[in-house]
Amino acid sequence: MTSMIQDMRYPIGRFKYDGDSSREAIDRSIADIARLPALLRASVDGLSTDQLNVPYREGGWTVREVVHHVPDSHMNAYVRCKLALTEQSPLVKPYDEAAWSRLGDVKAVPIDVSLVLLEALHTRWVALLESLSDADFERGYVHPEQQRMVPLREVVALYAWHGRHHTAHISSLRERNEWA
Repeated sequence: MTSMIQDMRYPIGRFKYDGDSSREAIDRSIADIARLPALLRASVDGLSTDQLNVPYREGGWTVREVVHHVPDSHMNAYVRCKLALTEQSPLVKPYDEAAWSRLGDVKAVPIDVSLVLLEALHTRWVALLESLSDADFERGYVHPEQQRMVPLREVVALYAWHGRHHTAHISSLRERNEWA
């Protein structure tokens, strides 16, 4: 049973950075980031209010919470990228994702607001990422929980994975429940 829960928690597997810093790998990650808003929107298309309130797994976030979480997380990543590009190895502030998911806006605001926010954010983020040189992707920030400098080449790979990861939470729930 633990492996089933593990699979449901990480439907595409855990993030593992392979260290590929080639421009091709970075461009693939940027393309994934660019595609995410449309893929996330498609994953929730046609879901009812009741379906949005179903957790993707026992003890997991609801579809609604997942949709609101993605732009919250990606806004933090976007700001961290800008800090890394404008400061020398800045120390970033972690945040409690679970606590953010329990705040009042998550229940009160329709998911379309977060989907539009994600579209606008990714338009800016992708434009920024596409403007960077290879050397820029070696810049990074220090994450206190990881106690290391995280280069932007790894950040883009992480957030490409992150978008696919949460979209798969919703898609796999739809498939298991046979929601058309």
